Amino acid sequence: MAGSEQLGVSGARSDLFLGATWVLTPGPDTPAETYGRLLGVVRSLGAQGVALSAADHDRLVAHVSHVPHLVASALMNEAASVAESDAALLLLAAGGFRDMTRIAAGDPSIWPDVCVENSEAILESLDALGTQLAHLRHAIATEDRSAIGTALSSASTARRSLPGRSVDPDQLAEVRIPVPDRAGVLAEVTATASELGLSVVDVDIAHSIEGGRGVLIVVVAHSQAQRYATALRERGFICSVVDR
Repeated sequence: MAGSEQLGVSGARSDLFLGATWVLTPGPDTPAETYGRLLGVVRSLGAQGVALSAADHDRLVAHVSHVPHLVASALMNEAASVAESDAALLLLAAGGFRDMTRIAAGDPSIWPDVCVENSEAILESLDALGTQLAHLRHAIATEDRSAIGTALSSASTARRSLPGRSVDPDQLAEVRIPVPDRAGVLAEVTATASELGLSVVDVDIAHSIEGGRGVLIVVVAHSQAQRYATALRERGFICSVVDR
């Protein structure tokens, strides 16, 4: 499970599978030696091998890969449709919308086959998502602030608990730095962390819809965030610290 919205060989990288999850689907007649040899190849590429039945693979990727792509496409199509009569909509498409719809820019040619071949699992996942949306719709329609807050809070906790982080998500903080879009800014910000001996867990760049500026979001250990922010301010940056 690796790749991006980039097309064809232009999206290839030498570290493409580093840290990725590679699903293997051994059958009841698969020799243990064959499975072990293939698992070794997967690990040699830097990926993590996971054994699932073919049915479990199809069911799980419907939830975390296929349906997210369809939802991103639906969001993008709806926005594009509204923008036909109100062009200001796309000017309001800030970082959150762009993050949610990024995968909609991927190659569409593979998806009709994916949707047809895995239709049963995809339909089940779409139905489950529809139920979640119906609950949210009901909560909003009835002005049930408690239900809305509970749904958003549980989603926030689940998102921050996704595997793959080297640090407990409750021990992380975001240092947000508005910066001009110019060469060398990212290097200066990350070099400051390096000089302090800090480990950067993640970096995100949210470009301003007005152009010319953006916000660097640097994730570091919570215990080091204020020290990092102070060092950045001494270099002339304006920044803030947000708990995750």
